[in-house]
Amino acid sequence: MITLDHVSVKYRQRLAVAEVCGTFTTGRSTAIVGPNGAGKTTLLKAMAGLLPASSGQIHTPERVAYLPQRTELDRQFPMTVAELALSGSWRRSGAWRRLDRTEQERAAHALAHMGLAELTNRPIGTLSGGQLQRARFARLMVQDAPVLLLDEPLNNLDPASRDLLLKQLTDWQIEGRTVIAVMHDLDLVSRHFDETLLLSGTVQAWGATAAVLAAARAEIGFTGHSLWVNPLAEEAGS
Repeated sequence: MITLDHVSVKYRQRLAVAEVCGTFTTGRSTAIVGPNGAGKTTLLKAMAGLLPASSGQIHTPERVAYLPQRTELDRQFPMTVAELALSGSWRRSGAWRRLDRTEQERAAHALAHMGLAELTNRPIGTLSGGQLQRARFARLMVQDAPVLLLDEPLNNLDPASRDLLLKQLTDWQIEGRTVIAVMHDLDLVSRHFDETLLLSGTVQAWGATAAVLAAARAEIGFTGHSLWVNPLAEEAGS
């Protein structure tokens, strides 16, 4: 269970999110939505332990897997698809220890599940956007964490990759894992997420997805493409 207790977080010295309180339900999927500059990525990074809270407390389980936006990955880094997937085992084996056969089999299974069995020796820089995202999901599978924090996991993907990753999100929920994802496509949110957090610097609404999206559309006209911005910090990031 992840609980936020009056959490405020800064991004580039500006207050991006303020006084966020609430609990992400264990074993459920929650979408974090809001306009550009709403502090969505900032809040997710704070929950992942990558940014400190300016005030308040974030209570998280020990094992949390974090998927940053695809643009944050250096595609020129000399790493193969197999090595990317295997890096998900570092928490168990250490970054510099030789990986045992069990870890190698775990990574091979994850890549096969993502339809990448024939690409294991390819450099990541040669992959399409959809293939790279599937490889990154394979890494998450190898991490085997009970909580997954995903930043825009389905943006700009080909339909086949998007459908495969949506199925994996569903599988994780069936397994009882907690999935928290920054999302922009409200149609996907309405069909695939149990709960939704509507953020604009502060919490605008948080609860069952249907109710939150209905309130957002009716009261503030938010469609997912609105120019509505975070009043705390217009440049605080998404």
